Amino acid sequence: MGAGTVKPVSNVKPSPYAKPGALNVPRPALNRQPTAEERRRAQRVLLRMPVVAHLAGNPKPIDGFTHTVSATGAMIILPEGLPQGTKFIIENPKTQQKVEVNVVRPPQLNQEGSLLPIEFLTPAPLFWNIVFPPNGN
Repeated sequence: MGAGTVKPVSNVKPSPYAKPGALNVPRPALNRQPTAEERRRAQRVLLRMPVVAHLAGNPKPIDGFTHTVSATGAMIILPEGLPQGTKFIIENPKTQQKVEVNVVRPPQLNQEGSLLPIEFLTPAPLFWNIVFPPNGN
């Protein structure tokens, strides 16, 4: 064989740990369903910061805080849960920015209150005052 010629790889031996025929079998990772993490629209970041919920018909705002945030919403913790489908205004008290949100799933109780998954109804990628990296999905 001359310079620049590629030697065939027919003599490559599979690992003694490989299953018979494993070199010709499609990899399971390519055929499986994506995980919840892979399906997620935006990266989540653990961030605990205050938030204020303004509900229609409720003159007193509700103080809470974030559990995780993303460019498309957050998981927030409020003293009381709100039903799935509830729309309200959330405020970032550090910036006084407000955005309308929707409760996407029923709340879950934990020791600090109700975990409430919310999504922004209009894009607000800088609402949390964080620049999120582009989604790799």
